[in-house]
Amino acid sequence: MIDEMLVSISCLTYNHAPFIRDCLEGFLIQKTTFKYEVLIHDDASNDGTKEIIEEYQLKYPDIIFPIYQKENQFSKGYRGFNQKYNYPRSRGKYIALCEGDDYWTDPLKLQKQVDFLEVNSDCSLCFHASKSIRNNDPGDFIIKRPKTIPQTNKFEMKDAILGGGGFMATNSMLFHREHVLSRPSWMEKTPVGDLPLMLLLASKGKIGYIDEVMSVYRIMSSTTSWSAIMHDRTRRKSHHYAILEMWNSFDDWTEKKYSSLIFQKKMKNRWSYFKGNVKNYLSKYLK
Repeated sequence: MIDEMLVSISCLTYNHAPFIRDCLEGFLIQKTTFKYEVLIHDDASNDGTKEIIEEYQLKYPDIIFPIYQKENQFSKGYRGFNQKYNYPRSRGKYIALCEGDDYWTDPLKLQKQVDFLEVNSDCSLCFHASKSIRNNDPGDFIIKRPKTIPQTNKFEMKDAILGGGGFMATNSMLFHREHVLSRPSWMEKTPVGDLPLMLLLASKGKIGYIDEVMSVYRIMSSTTSWSAIMHDRTRRKSHHYAILEMWNSFDDWTEKKYSSLIFQKKMKNRWSYFKGNVKNYLSKYLK
């Protein structure tokens, strides 16, 4: 065992009581040749999530380090909890992500990803295939992996832009800590965290990939889930235009280097938004 804190796991939780045990167990089953820590930010859960985290913290005080909010910060309009609360206190060379309603399934996940980045110094990020479970039914799932995988198992900025937020599961990401200790201004007002993070990391190096399913993402695990929020027409509209503005700001930040790719992605976003509106209209009025 290397006596070095090599990985900091950043976990955000809010009312994840039915799922948080799976999440924490996924962290604790990791078999590594190095030390790792679990940094949890709980946004004032009121369903028993905090008590479950406290239970695990008592058992693993040298691994699990939570922060408990007394008032829900998200409802006050605050965002960027990883950036504000977890990244600054992280001690690892690398950071891995997993929210409280998702979980890891492979006990060698961290070791495989660290080994990849240690050998491939041209990569700023490593991700892997994942499983998306619908409606909390383990038998109803899809495997999420890139359609085309380069022989080098390394993607570039083009893939990140055109792939967008659906290119990789957040809980599959492991990246260099040094790249996220500060972030450019264009990231401050983005409505999501995973997409701009992926773009930022893609600007720092190539994106490594391991074609193994090592994590699970729950679709519609609660009424507060992202997929549930996107069923709300007003929120979906606000999100759509905020994403377009993000692309414009990112285009300026990269000095128009990827303008043609960003234009393609924006057109794809507009088409998806239009199709979603039509689908919702038909389902509402043609029942």
